[in-house]
Amino acid sequence: MPTGACGINCDTCRLNKDGICSSCGGGTSVEGQNKMEVQKEILGAPCPILACAVLNHVKYCMRDCDAFPCENFGDGSYPFSAGFLDMQKRRRSERETTRAPYGNSVTVPPEYWDRLLEADIQELCPRAVVMPDGENGILITAFNEEIRVDLEKREIQKGKQNRWRETKDPFLELMLLVYLNNVTIKPFMNEMVSAQDLKDAQFFQGPHTLETGDLIKKYGSTPTKFLKAGTALGGTRLEMADAAICFRPLPKIPVYYLLWGVDGEFPAKVSILFDRSIEYHLSADAIWGIVSVTTDALLKLN
Repeated sequence: MPTGACGINCDTCRLNKDGICSSCGGGTSVEGQNKMEVQKEILGAPCPILACAVLNHVKYCMRDCDAFPCENFGDGSYPFSAGFLDMQKRRRSERETTRAPYGNSVTVPPEYWDRLLEADIQELCPRAVVMPDGENGILITAFNEEIRVDLEKREIQKGKQNRWRETKDPFLELMLLVYLNNVTIKPFMNEMVSAQDLKDAQFFQGPHTLETGDLIKKYGSTPTKFLKAGTALGGTRLEMADAAICFRPLPKIPVYYLLWGVDGEFPAKVSILFDRSIEYHLSADAIWGIVSVTTDALLKLN
């Protein structure tokens, strides 16, 4: 479907149908690169929305960019009205990140921040494999993103260097605080285990079973697509099973996804494994939440 980075679906446009105008394509597409060159030649400069999406490797602004709606949309009347953009801002702040993957409302206990503020940051950083950022910040790579934990403002920020902005994501905030408050000096143990091998194995039953059915449905007959999706999310390919990816949602937390594709009479299978050390750093519910986020990201990729 020829949809531009801004979100306009060119399938519904008469100009596109009549061959007068081509789709810009998403910000990660070849069409997007080509459209920018045409715009430079004809207009002297590319569309700022498309240029930003291409530069930041964002496919669709409304779906994939945490900064949407940004100044590129707010500076004029194109392509969305002020009313639409205001609605997006309001509803994103109200709803988008107020629930965990399992549907319950997420609240971050203030004492989690209190405890982190009492920590010795110089001792914590090497233990957690994170970096200090000035006197009041911690830089951490989480879920394939660079994130700043602002201790003074008690907020989680995304961006780059001096352009950090608060992100309203209680679930991410909770995961980061749980990790930073509980991570131990324990190193990797180089022993892959399943949830059933952990000391809290009983937790991963019933509603907390690590679901793999949708992954099997999406990738069971196409292991190569699974590898492509995994590496696109920052995972590392492993020479295991028919396709295997190691994700690093948090610095000391590797999560391994192993896929065996459909083979004759044998159905496809997905196993999710951890390094044995994970249970020294995270509680069972935090492990479950991290897997849910990672699986959801795999399923959302085209």
